[in-house]
Amino acid sequence: MTQHNPLWLSRLVCIWCLLSASAAPALAQRESSGFAFLQLEPSARSAALGGSFAAMYDDDINGMFYNPALLSDLVDRQLSVSFLNHVSDLRAGFAAYGFQLGGLGQAGLGVRFLGWGDLTERDAAGEEIGSFNASDIAFTLGLARRFDDHVLLGANVHSIFSRIGDFNASALAADVGLLYHTLDGGFTASASVHNLGLTLNSLGAVEDELPLDVRVALSRRLRYLPLLVTVTGYNLQSIGELGSGATGFDEAMHHVAVGGEFQFSEGFNLRVGYNHRRHEALKFKSRLDFAGFGFGAGIKVSRLHFDYAFSSWSSFGGLHQLTLRTTV
Repeated sequence: MTQHNPLWLSRLVCIWCLLSASAAPALAQRESSGFAFLQLEPSARSAALGGSFAAMYDDDINGMFYNPALLSDLVDRQLSVSFLNHVSDLRAGFAAYGFQLGGLGQAGLGVRFLGWGDLTERDAAGEEIGSFNASDIAFTLGLARRFDDHVLLGANVHSIFSRIGDFNASALAADVGLLYHTLDGGFTASASVHNLGLTLNSLGAVEDELPLDVRVALSRRLRYLPLLVTVTGYNLQSIGELGSGATGFDEAMHHVAVGGEFQFSEGFNLRVGYNHRRHEALKFKSRLDFAGFGFGAGIKVSRLHFDYAFSSWSSFGGLHQLTLRTTV
């Protein structure tokens, strides 16, 4: 009978955590799990902004993945589909849809999928014995209610599944969020906790951990420039993880993503973002290394929104992501 090598599979999982570029190398081993794909950016717009998306109060349904309180009537009946061309044969897809749920509030459905392509299977001696597939998928249901003209409360529930060959992992998780915005939408503040939950079964003997994430975020539309600036603090539950040798600036930047959206008109936007943690994890040059930067643009034609993002991976080039949004 053919036997899989659990050690080899766990190393493969760790490699994927590094590829996700959502954590510094020092954290990759601790955070390695079948659920690391939850940290991928689910839309081109959020990727272009470096992942700083938790305070983007507008008509983008993908905000539900960053704070469920972003499910407002602005995203009612909006459908979004995204495609990410990852490294090698990795392909990721994302979809979200917003709808009214009677008198309960604004609801959203979301799907996140990652396919690894065909992978070579080897036995404990390293001999090739065939091939296998691997994939990850998460289903999300979100709901938000307006507390008053300025405040929304929201929650998501997720059903999460990962598979590598004959090994499977699954989990149930939830997000909770709070959001404040001005009536003109020029200023937004948000706070949320993500991936609180329970692992039902794991890929190996060690229990796979959900990537817990505590976030706070601010966004501000400048008065004299057509620019919306957004700042997000994330993984705040693990502040201090760099150790006593790190400066206060290094520790702070390790948990911050910033972005800017130049809103030249309703139909055309340019975007740029920076994530310092990804920069430190991916950079190869001491100077002028664009690892961790995101760039992108958005075009609106009638009811169709087209978003594109390029996420730089230093000397390796980068990732291209496309999103189509429309009201149905």
